[in-house]
Amino acid sequence: MSNIVLRHPKGSSAEIMLYGATIVSWKSPSERLFVSATAVRDGSKPVRGGIPVVFPCFGPPAHPEHAKLPQHGFARSSDWSWDNIIKEEGDYVSITLTLDPTPSIAAVYKRQFHLRFVVTLGEDDLSTELHVKNTSASTEYPPDFLEFQALFHNYVLAPANEVLVTPLQNLSYFDKTESTEEGKSSPKIEKRAGVDVRKFTDSVYENAPGSYEVTWPGGGVAIKTTNLKDVVVWNPAETGSKMGDMEKGGWEKFVCVEPGHVRGYERVAPGITWVGKQVISVVHNARRHQNRSAM
Repeated sequence: MSNIVLRHPKGSSAEIMLYGATIVSWKSPSERLFVSATAVRDGSKPVRGGIPVVFPCFGPPAHPEHAKLPQHGFARSSDWSWDNIIKEEGDYVSITLTLDPTPSIAAVYKRQFHLRFVVTLGEDDLSTELHVKNTSASTEYPPDFLEFQALFHNYVLAPANEVLVTPLQNLSYFDKTESTEEGKSSPKIEKRAGVDVRKFTDSVYENAPGSYEVTWPGGGVAIKTTNLKDVVVWNPAETGSKMGDMEKGGWEKFVCVEPGHVRGYERVAPGITWVGKQVISVVHNARRHQNRSAM
């Protein structure tokens, strides 16, 4: 499958696959994303790692209009288009990919939409923007709303047994590792100042602050978001051994911190565009030590 590589004059780089619009590498200056050594990259299934784009549903589909869709929707398993333009503005370089309904998408999803995915690379930061336009031509009342969920599934390269995610303390979250549906749907309150993933973790934080720091001894990244009200923290721990595309012990090398709108649905009227954005940046040493000493 075709890949596009962005290169910054000061040494950073990003590699994006047209299949799934998945970012499979971000170096600033070292690699910042985990991709499983056994990930499939031939376009037959979504890539295990990097930054996949989740749309229009997160997890198993629950909305009636999403009933025929696979888990996490179709954006991460569709072939996107590139306009063959790489833009350089100031200290940044960016590209735009697009996705419109194809015959295979239309067979399982009846809504009209246009997606734009903008990837922008800086010296020590990477931003992703998902633009979702409702292209329905309906003028009837009530409006022909496009209802969807969206998320950036970031696999941050980090030692899973040492990483901490902040600030999530006192937030309401849903623990999807619970054994019963009642347990999964019952909110909990996060008591930890720094959230770790030393065991199987799959937590959905609702109405989160939108800015997060992921730190560990020797490294860290910050994630700032716009219009993404929720965040998911995930690491499969030993259950990762059941995943055919997860390298042996791969779960020890990453934490997923995933900003999105996944509790409830965004509703966009015909002709309107919704934009969700994140900026991931390197946390420098002084700030990283300060954050961890406050734990």
